Amino acid sequence: MRASAFKAIAASALAVMAATSMASAADMAPRYTKAPPAMVEVWNWSGFYIGGNAGYSWGRGHSDVSYFNTVTGLPIAPPAGSITSAGYNMDGAIAGGQIGYNWQANNWVFGLEADAQWSDEKGRGVFSCAATGIGGPCLPGLTFLPPGVTGTSLAVDTHLEWFGTVRGRVGVLATPRVLFYGTGGLAYGSFKTTGTMAGVTPAGIAVASVTSNDDIRFGWTVGAGVEGKITNNWSAKLEYLYMDFDSFRAGSFTLAPASAIRADVDTRFHDHVLRVGLNYTFGGPVIAKY
Repeated sequence: MRASAFKAIAASALAVMAATSMASAADMAPRYTKAPPAMVEVWNWSGFYIGGNAGYSWGRGHSDVSYFNTVTGLPIAPPAGSITSAGYNMDGAIAGGQIGYNWQANNWVFGLEADAQWSDEKGRGVFSCAATGIGGPCLPGLTFLPPGVTGTSLAVDTHLEWFGTVRGRVGVLATPRVLFYGTGGLAYGSFKTTGTMAGVTPAGIAVASVTSNDDIRFGWTVGAGVEGKITNNWSAKLEYLYMDFDSFRAGSFTLAPASAIRADVDTRFHDHVLRVGLNYTFGGPVIAKY
């Protein structure tokens, strides 16, 4: 009977040890947890921005000259050999600043931008009202032609001193940080026109005059660009603009009263602008989306 009791106790001990081992093994089994979701950066393009830019402009001016007798007020028909129309390049460096606002709607960005630019664009056109054998209408009152005199000459220097634009912008995000956009709107600029006129009086005495005019003219512009985010608030851009100013009266230049001749100059100007810029956007940090 004692042996049976020992056998029962031993069996019970073995059962407890087996159960304990199984529980320990279960406690030592690896436990798996769900990984946190990945964070996706959402770059925000909305907000006010301000920046600067610099570049180069390839401009083209074209001027037409009409001559008049200042005594009679009648137009002068320039004789053969006269130059009454000329085109000229107006290339130069530009620099300035811009301010604007963007609205982002999914992958689309809409905005308004205004800029002002200093310009070094200059060009010159040379014109002449040719003389005839006894002087002719381009040398009013002259009854003989002094040696070396070929008529009344005019040199027109045009300088785009500064310009600006007010434009809308519409763009699409190629990536969250890269924006391709089109733009267009109003262009305006200050043109300084200087006319240097030379001829002779009815007595055959050489005479010259220099006159300058400043005028603000309006036109239109259209272009395209690409802009990329560098950091949360800073972005860089490359932009092209075409500007066109309709024909305008650049100035009236005369030798009167020494010589009764006047030249009216009408000019048209268009421009190709390429510039790089840096913008700072006032806004919050990158939004974390899970």
